[in-house]
Amino acid sequence: MSQSSTTTEVTEQHLEEIESLFVQTAHGLASDGSTITLKSVSPSTLYFADRPQRDVGHMSSEHFVGVWNEGENSFDDDPPNAVVSYLDPSHEFPADTVVVLREPRLRDGDLTYSVEVLDGTLPKEAGPVALFIDPFGRPLSPVSVAGINRRERRRDRRRF
Repeated sequence: MSQSSTTTEVTEQHLEEIESLFVQTAHGLASDGSTITLKSVSPSTLYFADRPQRDVGHMSSEHFVGVWNEGENSFDDDPPNAVVSYLDPSHEFPADTVVVLREPRLRDGDLTYSVEVLDGTLPKEAGPVALFIDPFGRPLSPVSVAGINRRERRRDRRRF
């Protein structure tokens, strides 16, 4: 397995070539329905690619926000889908919501995105959160986290 270890080595082109998925984690979530804020977001954004590359690494969350609008298939031009997975004290298991992410803003340790909800609902507040973000230019593709989540929900609905 290869691994990129420094932010300076991680370019938008490299991440696009290996079809990287991204993961951001935070201590909490706040939402008003049109935005989500990852409270005390981890300073690192993880990325990984499946076969054949099996590349894994991390970059600063600041760098991730900085490359948002770079390149031909940038997230600015083609906003990514993402799954927001959060702990809700009223549920036994983590809940999740599929969203489209736009306009990231990192300030004072909190990361805010404008969002469009595709599936599920967002809580006003929640505990620990993980945000699984699809690759550059690949919304709802076969390797898409949001696409897999959406297919599983459809299957679950048909079973009942």
